[in-house]
Amino acid sequence: MTGDGLLGGGDAEQEMDVERARIAHALIAAIRGTPLAEVPRALCHACLALLPAASGLSVSITGDVPDAGVVLCASDDVAARLAEIQYTLGEGPCREAIRLRAPVFVPDLTGPPAIRRWPLFSVQAVKTGAEAAFSLPLRGPGDPLGTLDLYRETPGPLTTDRVRTALLVADAVTLAVIALDHASPDPEGVVTWLSGAETDRDEVHQATGMIMVRLGVSAEEALLRLRARAFAQGRTSAEVARAVIDRSMSFDDE
Repeated sequence: MTGDGLLGGGDAEQEMDVERARIAHALIAAIRGTPLAEVPRALCHACLALLPAASGLSVSITGDVPDAGVVLCASDDVAARLAEIQYTLGEGPCREAIRLRAPVFVPDLTGPPAIRRWPLFSVQAVKTGAEAAFSLPLRGPGDPLGTLDLYRETPGPLTTDRVRTALLVADAVTLAVIALDHASPDPEGVVTWLSGAETDRDEVHQATGMIMVRLGVSAEEALLRLRARAFAQGRTSAEVARAVIDRSMSFDDE
C-alpha cells in the first residue's frame, strides 16, 4: 500500500504539515550535538519513540547493490536479526519495498499469505520474535536509498494514523541519511561510510575485508558469505565477524 490514500482536503494537509514538523523537530533534537559516529543510534531510538506501535525497528541502506545493503541502526537484536535474515535469504518485506518502491505491510507473519509470499523469511522471522513486519522505502531522488523496517511481537495491522506517522518518519529519515551523506568525510558518500557500521559493529567491515583477500571475491560477495554463515549458525553477523578476526573461524573450505 502507499500513502496516497491517506491524503485528504485542506484540513488533512494541514494536519500532515503539523505532524511532519513535529517529527522533524523530534529527530533534530535527538541528534543535535551528537558525534557523527553516534548519530545512527540516536536517530534509531528517536524514530522508535515516534512509533510506539512498533516493538522495534531498523534502518537499512542499500546503495548501488541491493544485495549488499548495510544496517545503519537497529533498536534491538530482533530488529537487527530481521534485517540480516532478509539480506541473507534474498526475500522479505524490505527487499520487496525496495523493488516496488512502495511500503510493504505484513500484519501477520504466521498466516498463509505471508508464508506463501516469503516461505523462508516468514518462518525465520517468527522464530526470531516478530509476528508482524512493516517496511517503508527511503525514497530519494532516484532509486530508494534503503528502508525503514518496523516489527511487532504480536500480529495486527497499523491504524491509519500510525501508517501516516510511519510514512512521515520514513521521509524524515531519508532527509537525515542524505544529510549524513553530505557530512561524511568519505568523498564516496554515506554508503561507503556505513560499510563499517553494520549493526554498529566495525568488526563486520574488517572481517569482510579479510574474507575478500582470502577468497579473492568482491566486498559484496564477502559480506553475503559472512551473513550466510551467521544465518546457518544462528549467530549475528558481528559474532561471526569477531570469530573471523580472531581466526577461530575460517572460510577456506568454501
